[in-house]
Amino acid sequence: MTPQRTARAHTPYGVLRPLFLAGNLLLPLFAFAEEITVYDLIGRIGDYVVNPLIFLMFSVAFLVFIWGLVQFVMNLDNEEARSTGIKHMIWGIIGMVIMLGVNGIKTIIQNTVNTIGGV
Repeated sequence: MTPQRTARAHTPYGVLRPLFLAGNLLLPLFAFAEEITVYDLIGRIGDYVVNPLIFLMFSVAFLVFIWGLVQFVMNLDNEEARSTGIKHMIWGIIGMVIMLGVNGIKTIIQNTVNTIGGV
């Protein structure tokens, strides 16, 4: 026989607990907040979001290139495996060139925004 559960009364504190916790965790952010401009925001997005993504994608393209090179060298006698290695190397190079272009475009946009803003 299983014991029956008794219904607990719903207290307002139970509903407000997540808000109280979030407020306590976010309080230092507001206490030490500084005035931020649009130019600072764009710079921070570039530094903390876009640059790591570009680095990650460039690294993946480099690994694809290296994998293609390994396939090419390991299968010198197999024409089909060599062509697969060549395709991987080509796509790796294309990916690296695209990521370098994205980084250049990002830099041009940041410099343009900073020049227009007079910073």
